[in-house]
Amino acid sequence: MVTYIAWLRGINVGGKNRLPMKGLVATLEGIGLQNVRTYIQSGNVAFEARKRSCVGLGEEVAAAVAEQHGLDVPVLVLTRGELEAALEANPYPDGEGKAVHFSFLSTRPRQADLAALAAVATASESFELLGMVFYLHAPDGVGRSKLAANVERCLGVPATARNLNTVLRMVEL
Repeated sequence: MVTYIAWLRGINVGGKNRLPMKGLVATLEGIGLQNVRTYIQSGNVAFEARKRSCVGLGEEVAAAVAEQHGLDVPVLVLTRGELEAALEANPYPDGEGKAVHFSFLSTRPRQADLAALAAVATASESFELLGMVFYLHAPDGVGRSKLAANVERCLGVPATARNLNTVLRMVEL
């Protein structure tokens, strides 16, 4: 069995796409995933399954959530090894857990406009694109960050972001 991490995008954020975690666990168990665990209420799931394609698993989870709960949400799936590698590559290991953000990309950007991101970054923000992870250090928060708001547009690919605290917790699960 392989341990996978699924990020469901936009679940239980601002009162939208409400999905109780018990219902999500039952849905994922219903499609044959095992040892399903969730962390907080925002679509962070660890589970085990026979070795399969992460893209295929993401599509399967998204289809089950749509069918069972009527929610059309993107799902990104990584292996535990991929998540650990992203943590190891973190260029901001000394940053506070809420200040360091990982944007996991659905595909590798072909023409990332890093100059546009640099142009909207505040003096306290810094970022790095390493493979299929965009790292953002935002010590003043991401709520009003123009850099954080423009990541997908400037990279040209869908992304799902989590802070360092969440990533660390998911590795523990």
